Amino acid sequence: MSHPRRLGNRKNVKKGFQFTLMVVGASGLGRTTFINTLCDAEVVPKRECDEPEMAHIEEGIKIKPYTVELDEDGVKISLTVVDTPGFGDMIDNEYCFQEILGYLEQQYDDILSEESRIKRNRRFRDNRVHALLYFIAPTGHSLREIDIELMKRLSPRINIIPVIGKSDSLTPGELADFKKRVMEDIAHHKIPIYNFPYDPEEDDDETVEENSELRSLLPFALIGCEEEVTVNGRKVRGRQYPWGVVEVDNPQHCDFVKLRYALLSSHFQDLKEITHDYLYENYRTEKLSRSTDSASDNESGEEDEHSRLKEEQFKKEEGKLKEMEDRVQRELKEKQQELWTKEQQLMSLEAAQVQVQ
Repeated sequence: MSHPRRLGNRKNVKKGFQFTLMVVGASGLGRTTFINTLCDAEVVPKRECDEPEMAHIEEGIKIKPYTVELDEDGVKISLTVVDTPGFGDMIDNEYCFQEILGYLEQQYDDILSEESRIKRNRRFRDNRVHALLYFIAPTGHSLREIDIELMKRLSPRINIIPVIGKSDSLTPGELADFKKRVMEDIAHHKIPIYNFPYDPEEDDDETVEENSELRSLLPFALIGCEEEVTVNGRKVRGRQYPWGVVEVDNPQHCDFVKLRYALLSSHFQDLKEITHDYLYENYRTEKLSRSTDSASDNESGEEDEHSRLKEEQFKKEEGKLKEMEDRVQRELKEKQQELWTKEQQLMSLEAAQVQVQ
């Protein structure tokens, strides 16, 4: 896995890199706070509380991308965070699944269309989503049906990284047990997620150790907070509780720091490569195969239509020949009848002449 500082040449490093992250989860799990904490800025405005008389109205899901420029150890990253407010708020969430999947595939379609151009657009921006953070509610039990369904549907199109929102609502013991149950559910339902892959035979020891540690943290326990509190005379981002302070940037309190480093540094390039080389290529193959099958069906349909027309033409010609044959037979019978009549008349005349003589 490469750090962005070791990617490409100096020109690319100077120009910077693009990375797109989607954040999905039900309302109240800290998505907005997490995004702002990740970017260390108010990228997503806080949602105003609904009026009581409007609380029953379901607005549905919205897809909202926000772009912010970050500087990670001298490397410029143009980070686009795609927020999905409204997910999980409706009784029937089928529309939510379709909207998110449709957005992901639309970005692939845009790339496919650009690749098909004779003259490429030099200013074209690749908006493919490289990773999806799926926020799981800290129930302490197991995955819900909506969690399983969403990850199953989206995994063929995007790198899914499960996270637990507001993990400070669980004790350390409860959190460890919950993480174990979530990963057991993911394995049981055979849901492909981004599990920080490595090959002990090919990867170096550092990569194997780093990825093993990150894999052991799945799903990442997250706490978001934009405010600072004072702890032992120093300012930290954290939440003040009656019993103490939970620090966002303290690895002993949550997994935020390690997840942020993986997304924007250590696994930045790997997520992009998997998106392009595997997920996009699979989608591209499926799309072009469907187009080819459709064209073959059309050609087959045209051949069937051509055969049908030829058969109809043959039947028409056959009908005309039958009519002609019937007409000839009628005319022949008429001629034969006429000849027979004349023969009878001739025989009568000859018999009359013999009697006269």
